This record gives sequence, C-alpha cells and structure tokens, in this order.
Amino acid sequence: MTSNTKLTAEEQDILGDYDRDEFESVLTPETRQAHIDAARQTFRKDKRVNIRMSGQDVELLQERALQEGIPYQTLMSSVLHKFVNGRFVERDVRRSPTNHRSRDES
Repeated sequence: MTSNTKLTAEEQDILGDYDRDEFESVLTPETRQAHIDAARQTFRKDKRVNIRMSGQDVELLQERALQEGIPYQTLMSSVLHKFVNGRFVERDVRRSPTNHRSRDES
C-alpha cells in the first residue's frame, strides 16, 4: 500500500487485521464445489447461434470489445447472458460516453 492512500480509521483497522492474518474463510469444501459447479455451468458454451445484424452494429460491438480487451463474440455472449438473467441495466443512451449516434439521429 502506498503512503498516498487515505484510509478511514475503520479501514485501517480492517487492513491491520488482514495483515495480521486474522481473517478466516467460512467457505466449506461443499460450498466451494457448489460455486465451481455453478461457474462451469454458467460458462459452458454448448450451443451455436447465428444471427443477422447490421454491419454498423457489428462494427460498434467490435470497437467496444476492443476497448474492453475481449473478443467481440465474448462481449455479445456476456451482454445476452446478463440480459436474460435480469442483470442487464438499461440507461439513457444519450448520456453514454461511448454513444456514436449524433443527437439528430436519436
């Protein structure tokens, strides 16, 4: 930790406890295995899907994926996964810093 970091008294106490190895995991082997199984099931890719999209949308996806440092197919899969599981949060696109449309097109 750098000396430039400012921590509250509570944060300093927590960091001190951590540094002294005073935390103990409550993760049981059974719970750990359940988490591993859930992760494997979540990331198992056993279906191929072909969709038709506009060239512009594909280019924007590829550009966004490049910014994120991931393949564009992975980005598409992640977005769809979050959407179908109710974790995709909609926001006003006009406020997005990565929006490529002009206000006239909105």
